[in-house]
Amino acid sequence: MVAVSVIIVNYNGEAFLQQALDSLRAQSFRNFEVLLVDNASSDGSADNLNSEGLPGYRFLPQTENLGFAGGNNLAAKVATGTWLALFNPDAVANPDWLERVMAATERHPDTTMFACAQYALEDPSIMDGAGDCYLGFGIPWRGGFGLPAEPLTEGECFSPCGASAVFKRSVFEAHGGFDERFFCYCEDVDLGYRMRLAGERCVFLPDAIIRHAGSGISGRASEFAIFHGTRNRMWTYAKNTPGLLLWLTLPGHVALTLAIFLRGFMTGRAGPTWRGIKAGLAGLGALKKDKRYGPPERSVGLADLCYAMAWNPKRLFDRRPVIRPLRAPKAVTPDAPVSAGDRAHG
Repeated sequence: MVAVSVIIVNYNGEAFLQQALDSLRAQSFRNFEVLLVDNASSDGSADNLNSEGLPGYRFLPQTENLGFAGGNNLAAKVATGTWLALFNPDAVANPDWLERVMAATERHPDTTMFACAQYALEDPSIMDGAGDCYLGFGIPWRGGFGLPAEPLTEGECFSPCGASAVFKRSVFEAHGGFDERFFCYCEDVDLGYRMRLAGERCVFLPDAIIRHAGSGISGRASEFAIFHGTRNRMWTYAKNTPGLLLWLTLPGHVALTLAIFLRGFMTGRAGPTWRGIKAGLAGLGALKKDKRYGPPERSVGLADLCYAMAWNPKRLFDRRPVIRPLRAPKAVTPDAPVSAGDRAHG
């Protein structure tokens, strides 16, 4: 039985894809398969690849761009591994990446999602991410992105970054996978939020390391990225946040969204940010009616949900990682109020 299905979704990743495959070929853990989805690339990046020595390699070419969400969902449906390890085409894995991941699944047998440590592809002294963080007012960020590398410990983060996310396949499928309406950006946070509402947790693994170009293909500050990031974070917040928490945090969400928009005038990003806001608002009605990727019935208490979130906006502005000490989630108490102590977690 295959332990891990490594999924790569490629779109015009010619400058990076082969080295990503080469790093998988060098893995010390060998009980895995590689599924490469090519989203109708036009740069020839999926042509003439050297796949020799890649266990269970399968190439899944598409005639249209399904996005990150659709491409991963497609591969997950044909995967045979117990675990899904998502791996960006602009990333390179340490030789013991999968070995460290599988050791963690044994240490934490009740955990169904893991986040890996990410460092900049060209400069490993710079962090690319320590899991995805989530400000309780509805704004996600990649923990530590662009900051000098610092010692990190194993603990609980909000959700895994899609560049190196690890999910138990059965749980991924039970939640419907990624919301394909998102296309790309924030679909990893959205899925992590839905899984958390069902009582799952995410463990950050500081020793399971990849190096990542960080939007090396789509461009982190491109209009495409800003539009989709803005729209999708609004959708993630609106569709997943429990009612009481939504009303408590909505004024802060509006204020922060406005601040991000106004800041866009100084950075040249106001246009795509405004379009993302409008698209987010316009799509809320259809999003609520279509339950395919809706949140599950909540089976975790609000205090435990809030524990994994950040509540100090300075963490967001400084892009600091938010990694909590591991603890077991408590049973749900429906509509339990959020205490001041819960909100005060930095």
